[in-house]
Amino acid sequence: MARGNGGIIGKTNQTSFGKCTVTTKTSSGSVTLQPGTRIVRTLVVAGGGGGGSTIGGGGGAGGYRDVEINAQGTVCAVIGSGGAGGTYAAPKLGGNGNDSSFGSVTSAGGGGASNASASSGGSGGGNGYAGGGSVTGIGNTPPVDPPQGNPGGIGVNGPFYGGAGGGGSSAAGSNAGNPGAAGAGGTGTVNSISGSCVTYAGGGGGSSSINNNQAGGTGGPGGGGAGETNSPYVPAVAGTANTGGGGGGSSNNPCRSSPGKAGGSGIVIVKELTKASGVWSLKSQLKAQQQGTWPNEDVEFDYLVVAGGGGGGRCNVSSGVGGGGGAGGFRTSFPGGTKITLSAGSHPITVGAGGAGGGPNEGGGLGTDSIFSTITSTGGGGGGGLSPRSGAAGGSGGGGSGPTTPTANGGAGNTPPVSPSQGNAGGAYNPAINTGGGGGGAGEAGNTDGPGHGGDGTANSISNSPVTYAGGGGGSGQPAAGGAPGPGGTGGGGKGATLTPGGPAADPGTVNTGGGGGGGTGTPGAGSAGGGSGIVIVRAPGTANISASPGTNTVTTLPAPAGGCKVATFTVSGDITVG
Repeated sequence: MARGNGGIIGKTNQTSFGKCTVTTKTSSGSVTLQPGTRIVRTLVVAGGGGGGSTIGGGGGAGGYRDVEINAQGTVCAVIGSGGAGGTYAAPKLGGNGNDSSFGSVTSAGGGGASNASASSGGSGGGNGYAGGGSVTGIGNTPPVDPPQGNPGGIGVNGPFYGGAGGGGSSAAGSNAGNPGAAGAGGTGTVNSISGSCVTYAGGGGGSSSINNNQAGGTGGPGGGGAGETNSPYVPAVAGTANTGGGGGGSSNNPCRSSPGKAGGSGIVIVKELTKASGVWSLKSQLKAQQQGTWPNEDVEFDYLVVAGGGGGGRCNVSSGVGGGGGAGGFRTSFPGGTKITLSAGSHPITVGAGGAGGGPNEGGGLGTDSIFSTITSTGGGGGGGLSPRSGAAGGSGGGGSGPTTPTANGGAGNTPPVSPSQGNAGGAYNPAINTGGGGGGAGEAGNTDGPGHGGDGTANSISNSPVTYAGGGGGSGQPAAGGAPGPGGTGGGGKGATLTPGGPAADPGTVNTGGGGGGGTGTPGAGSAGGGSGIVIVRAPGTANISASPGTNTVTTLPAPAGGCKVATFTVSGDITVG
């Protein structure tokens, strides 16, 4: 019999159009999936085990599972709490963490630790000093494939004493060693399902003893809490919330009677997948499209990516003049360049901040990079101050400061180099009229239009009207020496300060242009100014289904003759979602 897989006998193919939507649950509840979602990837981390008391071991990390499952509609998510720490009075045993689950996937709570034998769990707890010479806190309990955790370590019983580390999702807990060195918690696992690299499920560290001055065991990366140190006293640490880290073990100091620390609560993260594997008949494709489970086509984008501008510098000495900040790097595909293709789902966009204006005798701060997919525009270089007096390199370079011999040069532009160039060099200090160099702009180098002038930026019409971006900041100048404050370059560059008593301070670069900030002056002083933040604008065909977040970012549909193209403008960092 023919199947919905192009007539091939066997497993029926599955489509899913989840738009790569990510949901994070830090407390129990339900997750309502996208209408077209049929397959999800889920990270399920259980609560970590509690640390033991009285030279106790570290708690085991909560079970860690990262799997793909079939799911649709509304699915229940349970977030396991961490186990309580062991009390100083008997039985001294920390509690096991509680299980976490999403649909059919369950991760087991981490094993609790004590001053003797530890408990098993997702990862096992570490034995205390009296736990004997074998592992009792077994990991991956109950067993799953791939394993959800690892065992805890073995403690040491005299003449020095120490508790062992709890197991982590990637490594077993370390054994305690002589002379009384407490065991470290096992390492957790790095996961980027949320869009950021985060480490989960580290084991808790074991405790040292009052009988020695060894340090408590370190917590495993991934939220594991450190064990107690007696001298100098450092208390045990609980597992970090929503990581599933094990709690740290406590020591045997009767004056403190410290309990072990609790494990960290778990977490569930769900990513709704967009995929259609296998061989499909046209009829099956049509049916999946009608059900809303067939993935959308990729979308091509034109882009404009402008980084944050550099801050102006300030040379706070007699007759000191600072250089203007360089513009943020300027990169675009519009019009006629190579577009960027994005698949269905959410994609991060970074809008770089402007660099701070330099304080007394400081160079200006570097602007921050702006990023869209594989395209990175580099932040503008800061203007020169007292040290260094040369402008800094960047997307466009900052201007040099003075007075100085030899003349301070401007910073290099297009750093690191890309083609086409993303910017130009800053201008050098002019000693003849005591004027700081102008910052480079996207369209020309600093000082091109005169001493201290910021370099002009470049106009672009990706938004359907010409707007100029990435102008360099002006250098400051001294009228008594024949100089003048340099104007900022077109495209948001800020004007430099005036070196006169009570002279006006510099102007900042304009927000969301990537313009460089104006340079400040010395004695008598007037402040420098920061660079303007960057911007990212992307343009897609009118048929594309795109959205932008957070709400300060916008998507507009262009009127004729632009053919109804959609333009997403990002004035702050966020995400663009395709599909």
